[in-house]
Parts: sequence; C-alpha cells; structure tokens
Amino acid sequence: MLFAYVVLFGVVEGAREVVELHSSHEQGEGRGDVCCCQSHMQENKAKARGGEDWQEVPINEGKCLIFKQLRPERPFWFHAAEAKYRCCWTSGFFCTSSMSIMGSWNNGGDKVEGAAAQRACPISTSPKGTLDPPDKTFAFNREWANAEKTLVKMVATNTLATGVGAANAAGAGGLHVDMAQTVDHARSASETAEDDEAASECSPLQRLHFKADGKRIATAAADRSYCDAKLLEGDPLRLELQRESARLRTEALGCKGFSHLGGDPSRVNPLRRVDLVVDHSVAVDVAGRPDALRRNMEIEMERNSDRFQFLKWAQQSFQNFNLVPPGSGIVHQVHCERLAEVALVQDGTVFPDACVGTDSHTTMINGMGIFGFGCGGLEVEAAMLGQPTASLIPEVVGLELTGQLAPGVTATDLVLTVTELLRQQRVVGKVVEVFGSGAESLAVTDRLTVANMAPECGATCILFAVDSRTLQYLQMTGREKVHVDRVEEYYRASGLFGASAFESVTYSSVTHLDLASVVPCMAGPKRPQDRIPLGELKKSFHTALTQPSGHSGFGLDPNSLGPKVLELENRSMTVNHGQLAIAAITSCTNTSNPSVLLAAGLLAKKAVQRGLRTPEHVKTSLAPGSRVVTRYLEAAGLSGPLEALGFHTVGYGCTTCMGNSGDVDPAMQAAADQGLITAAVLSGNRNFEGRVHLSVKANYLASPPLVVAAALAGRVDIDFEAEALGLDPDGREVFLSDVWPTPEEVAAAVFEFVRPEFFESEYAQEASSTWSALEGAVGSVTYPWDPKNTFIASPPFFQRPAGPIRDAYCLMLLGDSVTTDHICFNGAIRDGPASDFLRAAGVEKKDVGSYGARRGNASVMVRGAFSNPRIVNKAVDRTGPWALHVPSGEVLHPFDAAERYREDGYDLVIVAGSEYGTGSSRDWAAKGTALLGVRAVLAESFERIHRANLAGMGVLPLVFPGAGALGLTGTERFRLQLPEDLLPGMDVAVESVSADGTKQRFTAVLRLDTEVEIAYWKRGGILPYVLESMLSS
Repeated sequence: MLFAYVVLFGVVEGAREVVELHSSHEQGEGRGDVCCCQSHMQENKAKARGGEDWQEVPINEGKCLIFKQLRPERPFWFHAAEAKYRCCWTSGFFCTSSMSIMGSWNNGGDKVEGAAAQRACPISTSPKGTLDPPDKTFAFNREWANAEKTLVKMVATNTLATGVGAANAAGAGGLHVDMAQTVDHARSASETAEDDEAASECSPLQRLHFKADGKRIATAAADRSYCDAKLLEGDPLRLELQRESARLRTEALGCKGFSHLGGDPSRVNPLRRVDLVVDHSVAVDVAGRPDALRRNMEIEMERNSDRFQFLKWAQQSFQNFNLVPPGSGIVHQVHCERLAEVALVQDGTVFPDACVGTDSHTTMINGMGIFGFGCGGLEVEAAMLGQPTASLIPEVVGLELTGQLAPGVTATDLVLTVTELLRQQRVVGKVVEVFGSGAESLAVTDRLTVANMAPECGATCILFAVDSRTLQYLQMTGREKVHVDRVEEYYRASGLFGASAFESVTYSSVTHLDLASVVPCMAGPKRPQDRIPLGELKKSFHTALTQPSGHSGFGLDPNSLGPKVLELENRSMTVNHGQLAIAAITSCTNTSNPSVLLAAGLLAKKAVQRGLRTPEHVKTSLAPGSRVVTRYLEAAGLSGPLEALGFHTVGYGCTTCMGNSGDVDPAMQAAADQGLITAAVLSGNRNFEGRVHLSVKANYLASPPLVVAAALAGRVDIDFEAEALGLDPDGREVFLSDVWPTPEEVAAAVFEFVRPEFFESEYAQEASSTWSALEGAVGSVTYPWDPKNTFIASPPFFQRPAGPIRDAYCLMLLGDSVTTDHICFNGAIRDGPASDFLRAAGVEKKDVGSYGARRGNASVMVRGAFSNPRIVNKAVDRTGPWALHVPSGEVLHPFDAAERYREDGYDLVIVAGSEYGTGSSRDWAAKGTALLGVRAVLAESFERIHRANLAGMGVLPLVFPGAGALGLTGTERFRLQLPEDLLPGMDVAVESVSADGTKQRFTAVLRLDTEVEIAYWKRGGILPYVLESMLSS
C-alpha cells in the first residue's frame, strides 16, 4: 500500500492573529454571529433544568464560544426576540475558546436568520423544546470559515523529513521545550473543566470527551492556539490523489477559469506536505526458498513499472511530495516504530500526537495512546487539495480489562476475543477507550495488536492510555531519552498519564473482559469476528462444510465429503477437505509484536529439533512489517529454523493479508478446482471470502506460532489439543504442547534480542538502487497521458451526474456484511468485461493481471465492479458477478446490465442489508459504484468509511428498514422524493413500483451527515466540488 503521511501542527504567524481574535475578550462583546453562549456551565445547566427562564448572558473572556454539535438527544429552542442569541440549548455544552479535534477547529456556530432560522430553530416560547435538529455536523462561525483558508495552507516547519529513515523533525532531540508553559496550558485546561460540575467525568485524552445529558461528546483542552493532525493514505489511494492532481494540471492548462493561477499548471500542488510509503505492491510470487525476497522485489518493480514511473514523475513534479520506496515496511508499523511522537512540539509547546488516515488500520496507533482513525480516502484527497473535513462526533464507550492473560495465550488470541465481543456490542462508529488493571498489564506491542483490529470490531478506534508501558516501548524502539522524558513529563503534568485515569469517566456503556478468560483461538472461516477456541477448530470446520452457504457455511452435500485422489504431473495425492494451502506470517497486526514473532521462531526451532518438516503442498511465507523483525530474528538465531520450515522472508509489505498471495501449490489448486474446500491460516486481520486467494475458501486468522503449527500439521481439520502435529524421525508423535514456547522463553528473547540499535540502524537506510534508477517523465509539468497505457489513465471523476434521481432500477440486491472486497474485487481479472477491454487494447491474456494492479485505469475498474466470484445478488439465482436487466429479463454481468440501463436512460440503486461496505477503506468500491451509474445505495446500515466514500462520489447513502421487511425482490423501480434543501440526517420519502404497478412508500434516512457532504452531492462528488472551488476561489 502506498501511504501518504502528512503532519500538520502549529499555527503560522498569519493565522495566529485569527486565533487570538477568537480567544480575545472583545470577541464576546456585542457579536451577533455566535449562537447563544453562556459564560459558565453551571448557569447553563440551571436553565436546562428549567429552574429559571432564559436570560441573556454576555460572552466574556473568550471562554464561551459555543461548541455547536447538533444531535437529536440535545433539544433546543429558538428565541425570535433575541437578536444576538438564536439557537439555545437545553442540554449542557462545553464552552471553550478553541476546539482542536482531528485537526479541526471549532469556535462557535453560524448565526441562523430568516427562513433558515425557521427551518433549523422553529419558534417556541418554552425552554424545554425537543425538536430533532436536522444539522448533526460541526457548525463553524464565519470568522473561522475565513481563517480556515489560511490555516489549511500552513505546512508545519516540523514535518516528516524525506524518507522513512529520517527522524521526524518535530521530535528530534535537543529542541528547547518550555515545560512550564506547557504545564500552564495543561493546568488551564484542567481548571477550565473543573469549573463545571461534570469535570470529574472528563476523559484523559486531551479532555476530548465530555458528558452532556448522559451522552459522550467531544471537546478539547481550553486556551490552545495550535492545530494538530496527521493524514495517512493507502497505496492505491495515494496513486489516486496524484492522478487527480495530475488531471487538475491538465484542466488548468486549458481552462480559462484557472487564470488566477497565472496560466501556470505547475501551481497546482498538494497544499500539505506528503510523505509516502509503498507497501501494497509486493506479492508472494516466490516462496519457500532463499532468494524469495530478492525475486519478489524484482517482480514487483517489473509488474508495477507504469505505476512506479508515474509516482516517480509525481515525486519530481509536485511540491510538498516525498516518497518512500517499496521494501521499507508497512506504514502502520513504521508509524509506530519510528514516526509517532506521542507528544509533539511546536514553538516550545508540547501537545498530544494525533492522526487521521484513509486506511482503516490507521487505528493501530491508538495502542500508543495516540488518537487516530481511518476515514474515507476521498475525504483525505479533498483535504490535501485544500478542503476542510467535517465529521460527526462519535459516541465513546468503555472497555474494562481485568486480570492477566494466561500462560500460552497471545495478543492475537486477545484481539480475536475482543473483536468477537465488540461486534456483539455493536460498536460501529464508536470510539472505545480501554481501561482497568488488565489494560495496564499489557505491553504496548500487545495493545497495538488490539488497536489494529478496531475496524474488524466496527469501532472508529480502540484507545489505550499513555503510561509507563508507552515509555518502555519508546525506549525499546530507539527514541532518544529527551523524547521519552518529554512524553512522560507532559502527560503527567496534564493529568493524562495512566490507564487508571480512564476509570473516572462516565461512558455511554462499558463492556467488561477478564483477560484470564481468553483462550488460544483462531477466527474464521470467512469473518474475523467468528472466533473459534483452538480445541473446537476441527468440529467447527466439519460443521461449516455442510452448513448453508453464507457467513460460516459452504453448503456441501454431507454425502460428498470424502477424500479425492489427484493425479498430478509427477505424483498422485489424496486430498481431503481442510487441507492447508497457505500458511502466512503476515500483516502489521502481528509482525509489529516481537513476542508473537519470537514465539513463532522458538516453536519452529523446537519443531526442527524434533525433526518435523512442513508438507510440500503448504505454501509458507514470512512478510514482516519492517526490516527490524529480520534483525531480531537473526540475532536470536531463529531465522534458520523458520526457513527450515519454509518461512523465508518474501517481502516487507502487505502480502497475503490483502490478497497478494501468489499461486498456491498445483495440488491445492487442483483440489479446489474439483470442489474441495482448502484452507489458509494467516496472522492477518481479514479473511473475507475471495480476499486471501480465490481458490482457498476457508481462511483462518491466528497468531504467528499457530501459523507455524498449522503449517506443520498441513490441515485445519485437526484438534490441536489432542492430535499430533506429526511424527519425529523415530515415529513418535509430536504434539503442539511439546513445541510451544514457555512465557519465560519468549520474555527472555524479547528482552535480549529486541534492541534499540536495530530500530535506529534500519530506519536510517537509503532507498534501493533499483528505485533510484527508475525513470519518470522528467521535466514534464503535466503528466503525458498515454492512451495506450492500460495501467495509468486520466481519471473521469471531474464530470459527474448531479441533480434529481429519475426512475431507478435495482442493479444489485445484496445481503448483510457485504464487504468492499465484494464490491471492488482486488484479485485476478477473470473472463468478463474487464478482460475483454484489456484484450481489445492489445494486452495478452497472461498479462491481464489483477484489479489491484490496474486501479489507475477507471475503464478497467468500472468493468470490475461487483466482480467478486463470491458475491451473491439475491435478484438472480446464482453466485458470482451477475445482475438482472429487469426490462428484458436477461441476466448479465453487472457492468453490461448497467450499460443497458444507461442506454435506456435509467438511474440505478443498490439495495443491501446491514454492515454494507465493511472491510478495507477501498475507494474504488465507491468509485466503481458511481461510474456504473448508481445514484443511491439503500442499506440497513453502513460501515463508517464506505459511507463517507459513497458521499464523496456523489452517491446517496440511505438507511431503510430492509428489503426483507418491505418484501422487495430487486425487480422494482425506485423513486426518491428529494427536497431542494437537503438537510443532514433528514427523512427521505421513497416509492418502489413493482412490475405489476403496485406501489409501496417507505421512509429512508439520508446519511449525508454534514452540510459539506450535501454540497459534494449537489456537485456530483468531492472532485467536481474541488475543481469548482479552485475555479471560484
């Protein structure tokens, strides 16, 4: 994946005046554009209780700029008689002179007047009105809207230096820090909160969370005059941004509207500093041999030459753009091991680190106590092109951990247990804060594993506190002493140090987990939340074989479960269901954790000593998230045993975890072709259908030592507690318990071999000579688009349909838990419209490749939308990429059906169940949907990031009761009655018309959650909006 890492913090001098204006005493005198703010929470709460009628309370000392977050549970009333005080809240709100969350400031709300006032704040004489507010977004006052134009352009002088190896300038040792000033800021924040009766309920993280009327809302430390944020972008997403920026330059060259740029397209640049890590391109083409790493890197360069040359051009052409080449590691792990600061420094003042990213696993950084989460890639693209990002404030829930993990239980077992537990608690879109004695007992590397899988739980993030374990991790990873001391001093001084501080918070709800109850486990065969205790794996797999096809079943005939004899070129082989095709130690989820990597190495060492070997049919691989892993495995003498079992290093990047698995053994491919259910065991975070490998249907997530154990067994239909892994040379059985390392052995290895100097030296390496020798389009201001290039093509997103949605047919009628992998398949391009397009363009069949490799070409990707061979369209009676063209009754590929509807002049909708768009934050899942002509998606619920991406592409996300509840068959036409003035979260009337003319009316909730998203939709998406903004600004 290609990741953009952007750091924005500090306030430039030109913007500082604006900030000071907002926090000044004069700002509160007689200003008419700030909604009814009060000087003290006490007074406001008294009025909320109805103890007295409303009285005008002056704004004084800049402490009461209202934080306007409109939510249904926070009723308000409107005072027509008050010229200065308009929307008056009955619930408590936090008055602060500045707001800093996710890099955005919020200093009040816009004045509401005239017809807009009547819509937003209908007149009521009672201070107890309960009108459901239509606007659920941050509301910025007008001065801040103007200031934003200045602030968004600032590029901090303390950004990341070019390349992963360079130290973050903001955290470099020797910076003078006025800790007294910092402590004053922290005390000011604390004292401001203590003025309120709810002060004891403030969360430790920057006082970010505040309780109001039983609900958790987000606020910020008071009197803060800076803005901090980081943006992370994924590999194809980063490529997309550069393509869109390149297209903007092309537009600028021939567009009179760009005259304000002086006719110079070179002035179109990312407005913020961008650093990239290429980590999603490497695949496991070669495995199980010593030259696997070298060969895979060579193949990676050959296969991605067009993409890499384009990125080399971008690196040379764009300002504020630096690139870290392939082979450096996975960005999330690199972020934790080197780039994260925990406490950032600007102008001698310290403040908490934070980040936002396009990849859903940006959440991993929360294990270090850094607030970070994923958002829609399109949102971040817009932000990097100068647009502000709006967001709802999430609900905050608590996860209390008690006890300690039992011997032999790993952090992977813990995260799979937490994933199952939190999915059951329905934490989609919520922030989870972890506290309790159990949380304190976990090493930061274990916390990172848990935080990494927040998206699989459905949560926005899983946040741990900064404590002594955090300091130990910083020391272990080679941070300088002055850096570590600064983190400790700041967090202690500000009252944010230690997980115990979370215990005083009143959460919306609290979930409890005793760590002693966690047992060794795996998760699968199709979803990460489907945890299976290790002793039940065999039974669970056999049950899944005959269960109806779905999330946990394969729908096989119980009478056809016997083995099959395969006749191969040089051998015959008897194969059963459950034979292991892939065993992969992969993904930043686990390779960032030395304890489980060293445990895998120790298990391998004991297995080799007992004479065990991996069966020939198992494809084994080791793909660490950073080069440091190789250093400590070699130092511990464990690389040799792992390689003896076939676990040679195949690359430093995302491989099997995201589907870059390469070919499986011919016997396993032949078995799958004959209908056998083969399996994969990997240390990744996702195992959705068709994701790991097209021919491997049963995929299980497990800890690295269990991956090695499964490889030795060669199958998943095994009871690891009762059956042997294999026989030693003397014919004696060797059980998992015989080779499993003790906690003392693992702890000793971590203590002795995970050394700070390994981190320091590996992150100081230069780019490879292969990358340095790669040539781009040197000297070209605009990218020379080649119409014959089937990898990189000019994007078509700047001209999108907008306006009313006409009669719309349903293109796909889908069930629950449809993933972005279902919507945008990442695997090999099979026969179909995409393959036909490429063959017509002169591409030979053997070179067609995968959708993942061709994301730079919209003509290929739109033809691949909904092309996952495992997708099920309930409107047709078959599995795979099929859609019903209702007027003719023909069953066609979704692209072909969409083209027929387009020719006939019809719009399209998608109808789906709950958790629509779960999984990767894959922009093309929204882009492909939009390019097919889909104008709206009706789903029972959305995963957070995909919903944002749909909005960014101008596709309406609508929540409705469900196809089953309404009796929809997918053959209806849909009519959406949209008012001219759309409001976030409003009800939308929908009418479905069946083939016999029967009409049914129902209500859907508009999930355009912000006014900004409404503006995007009205213009056909984010990118047309950005282009229009550039033309008009």
